[in-house]
Amino acid sequence: MKIIKDIFARIWALWGILSFAATFLIIFIPSMCCYLIPEPKSSVVFRNIAKIWMDVWLFLIGCPVKIKGAENFAVSKAYIVTCNHNALLDIPLSAPYIPGPNKTIAKASFAKAPLFGWFYRKGSVLLDRNSDKSRRKSYDAMKKVLQMGMHMCIYPEGTRNRTKEPLKIFYDGAFKLAVDTQTSIIPAVIFHTKEAMPIDRSFYLLPIRLEMHFLAPVSSAGISSKELKEKVFILMRDHYLANQ
Repeated sequence: MKIIKDIFARIWALWGILSFAATFLIIFIPSMCCYLIPEPKSSVVFRNIAKIWMDVWLFLIGCPVKIKGAENFAVSKAYIVTCNHNALLDIPLSAPYIPGPNKTIAKASFAKAPLFGWFYRKGSVLLDRNSDKSRRKSYDAMKKVLQMGMHMCIYPEGTRNRTKEPLKIFYDGAFKLAVDTQTSIIPAVIFHTKEAMPIDRSFYLLPIRLEMHFLAPVSSAGISSKELKEKVFILMRDHYLANQ
């Protein structure tokens, strides 16, 4: 049975890549038109296009997503959304399904990909972790995103979680940004992407229903970034363990 499952998962991964590319080509030109629209309206349109794309693609690969807690987003208020990170499949989930316009902190190297790099750049604040100048520039860019009334999506674990723990230790950036800008954090917990796309297997995909839970906002007022980080970590860890 394991051999059959592995063969199916690799065939399904091929279908995933082909369907991803085909559907991307359909939405590519409409998404590029967003560059002609000023912010934040540009990101509103871009996020809507991305959501339509992901609704279709996730359906095609048998990984539809269920969203819980969208009501925790107050209208016309910007938040920092912190997501856990178990698989590459987390990335197409985060931005399209966060209610309202948003940008995601993302690796600058991915923006070099032909065609997709332009799409990726539009929805992201790019960061080169090996450059102090890039770090400062991205930090200022994230502040600007929040000032425009858009949400900022950050993966505080930094990279995919390869440990056996529910979460990796968080980096400080998201919480320093929250305290500096006095922006509340909405913790977001993604489920089942590690089962659909295990981190220890290459070219492997299974059709599994995914979930993304948005928790109640956590205020950054009257608290240090270290305390805020610990508070959000505990909330996300406990929610993950209670609902996995």
